[in-house]
Amino acid sequence: MERLNEATLKRKRFRELLDRNEILVMPGGFSPLLAKIAQQAGFEAYFLAGSQLSAFMYAYPDTGVIGLRDFIDHARHIAAQTDIPLLVDFDTGFGNAVTAWYAVQECIRAGAAALQIEDQEAPKKSGTLAGRRCISQAEAVGKIRAAIDARQSIDPEFVVCARVDALGAEGETWESALARCQSYVEEGGADLIWLNSAQSREQLEEACRKVRAPILTIWGGAGPAPTPKEFEALGVRVALYPTLAASVGMQAAWHVLHDFKSRGLPAIADWQAQMRSGPYGVPSFAELTGLPKVRQLEADFIPPEKQRDYETTWGHRAAHEQEKP
Repeated sequence: MERLNEATLKRKRFRELLDRNEILVMPGGFSPLLAKIAQQAGFEAYFLAGSQLSAFMYAYPDTGVIGLRDFIDHARHIAAQTDIPLLVDFDTGFGNAVTAWYAVQECIRAGAAALQIEDQEAPKKSGTLAGRRCISQAEAVGKIRAAIDARQSIDPEFVVCARVDALGAEGETWESALARCQSYVEEGGADLIWLNSAQSREQLEEACRKVRAPILTIWGGAGPAPTPKEFEALGVRVALYPTLAASVGMQAAWHVLHDFKSRGLPAIADWQAQMRSGPYGVPSFAELTGLPKVRQLEADFIPPEKQRDYETTWGHRAAHEQEKP
């Protein structure tokens, strides 16, 4: 019951963030560690991206190969290690309305604050790529209604987000995308609408004016994306950067590993110097992974004669870390 209460508090907090007249900037990626870094950086919510699970766990494209258990287990680990609400990418709900109903209840039990179900035909494609097809509006509405029904018996505070992938999809138009947004709220009961890959500021303004639910978006149009404040002025409630936490780590690894192969140890030294000289310092791996808590547990619960000797033993200290003694 205590775990459920903690989860419910996060869900209430997420609803508060959606209700306020201020943009919610939400980074995403995967991994409890990256989620904790986002929290420590001051972000108020985090997104578990299916594309990043597929990429970092399997090195495979976002084509719907991630199964329910992978999503649920990963969501559970993130929710357990963070204090901010977690929005889970739930792909297509793993099938039709029947499978979505069961899957949604599993996600609620995992401690997440919210999930999104997209209206793509399976096997799905990344929402940022070509080749997408959508299921019928009626079928999508039924799946959303099933998700709402599934959450009611466990925790009505849980937020169900309906993702509209119609923009750029086969046979779809802006008008059909907007109609889906409206229908998913008015007929499906969705709490939040994800208008994926908006192409213009005019589209966003119209959607925010005509859809009776908060709008979440990622930019898909030409030219510079709106700033968070511009999104806010247009009426958008959530500005999502779904892969940010993971993609910057991948890019850093790409650069440093190539540089290390080319130059050897000077590449590592230069990377360490760059990180130390930055305005945000170097993270403590020990603190992020909870090592101080392990030491405290040992001191509290292990008999004195069985406790480890930390005075005369020693270990390796990585040069890039700033560990506390």
